[in-house]
Amino acid sequence: RAKEIKMKLGTLIQKHDSAIDFIIPYPEKPEKPPKAQKPSPEEALQWRDSLEKLLQNPYGLASFLTFLRSEFSEENAEFWVACEDYKKTKSPVKMAEKAKKIYEEFIQTEASKEVNIDHFTKAVTIKNLVEPSPTSFDMAQKRIFALMEKDSLPRFVRSEFYQELIK
Repeated sequence: RAKEIKMKLGTLIQKHDSAIDFIIPYPEKPEKPPKAQKPSPEEALQWRDSLEKLLQNPYGLASFLTFLRSEFSEENAEFWVACEDYKKTKSPVKMAEKAKKIYEEFIQTEASKEVNIDHFTKAVTIKNLVEPSPTSFDMAQKRIFALMEKDSLPRFVRSEFYQELIK
């Protein structure tokens, strides 16, 4: 069973010369991000206690990513954003493409932006990618969210940039 899963995943990962390339030769145009309006100090104060509110606010997300880049630790937030985008994907072909990209960029060992997830979570995620679905990355995304909530958010809240926002 494990060999079968590994083989299917290997096929999924190595299908870069498949018919998909002929159907969709160019990546779709990225959506323009919404104009991020600076939050009120009251709104920004809510981010201290809610990573979810921070990530849902375009200005908050941009601020958080900028802060994390300054610490060379943006991969967790970028993974979370990629998973959110992935979950909105309707086309099975695009879902498989995005799953492959997320796996290669964030999950596989030695990935350029490898996120720190435990072996079990990684194994479950890889198994889920045999047949990609909107929930394929849910376990890993929840683990990374918890990590950011415990580690990155407190550092962001202590940062000079955040302190300026709440004045």
